[in-house]
Amino acid sequence: MSFSVRILGSSSALPTVKRQTSAQVVLYNGTPYLVDCGEATQIRMREYSLPFGRLRNIFISHIHGDHIFGLFGLLSTFSMLGRKTELNIYCPEKLEEICTSLFASLNHDLGFKVNYKYLQPDGYQLIHSDKNLKIYSFPLVHTKPTWGFLFREVEKERNIIRECIEEYGLSIAQIVSLKRGEDVILDNGKLLKSDEVTKLPPSPKTYVYCSDTLPLKRLSDFAQNVDLLYHEATFMAKDAELAKLTCHTTAIQAAELAKSLSAKKLILGHFSTRYPSLDIMSEARTIFPDAIEARDGLEIEI
Repeated sequence: MSFSVRILGSSSALPTVKRQTSAQVVLYNGTPYLVDCGEATQIRMREYSLPFGRLRNIFISHIHGDHIFGLFGLLSTFSMLGRKTELNIYCPEKLEEICTSLFASLNHDLGFKVNYKYLQPDGYQLIHSDKNLKIYSFPLVHTKPTWGFLFREVEKERNIIRECIEEYGLSIAQIVSLKRGEDVILDNGKLLKSDEVTKLPPSPKTYVYCSDTLPLKRLSDFAQNVDLLYHEATFMAKDAELAKLTCHTTAIQAAELAKSLSAKKLILGHFSTRYPSLDIMSEARTIFPDAIEARDGLEIEI
């Protein structure tokens, strides 16, 4: 199963010639899940040949312009293309008022239903589930209500050991039950235990997205050993006080957090334009040597 993240925007606050503001697409077997929607998101999606029309779910971390200014154009484009499929937006409550007011002022009926699903401040919560992924939200610490997201692969059924099918003359119904972890009784009355003829599937893969925030120690409650962690790294250590004042994270703090979680991979992004990205990454790699620089267009397999 293909499970990857494509970076669409990696700058903080201001877009640059090389970096747009925050947006990325989580792709699972060709199904896209959009996370944040800074300027030029729809252009990046087309540029990188992402399945634009298959988008059903958008996740907005908070209401700052560099995370939402691309949403209005995206919705308008869907409308002009004649979209009829419903769209789910998981977001702070205020976003519905902003979007509704904007399109009402333009006298623009989108022509499709948008379901605004409000994020809750009460800790780690399951907000979306489908055949591919379970997606959870968790509150971050920023200047406005802000959330991070955890994408966890739906656990697969156990794998049947092929030789056992013929050995025990298993029927399709029995195979299905055994793969579910259920024991079955054979025609001769023998109890056949699932764990005797099946193998555990690979552990579900996980991806954690941490938008603008102070370092969050409670991530360890649910993100230990995460396969891939994306974390903002707006500031360098020399500006740690400014990071604290504006409720952001330094590159070293993000790297230390990833190390404490035993994260298998770390992507750093949301860089302030005041620094060269190479300097930010060099600082982070003193703690997490394999830290990956988020660059627009980068795709990372989880």
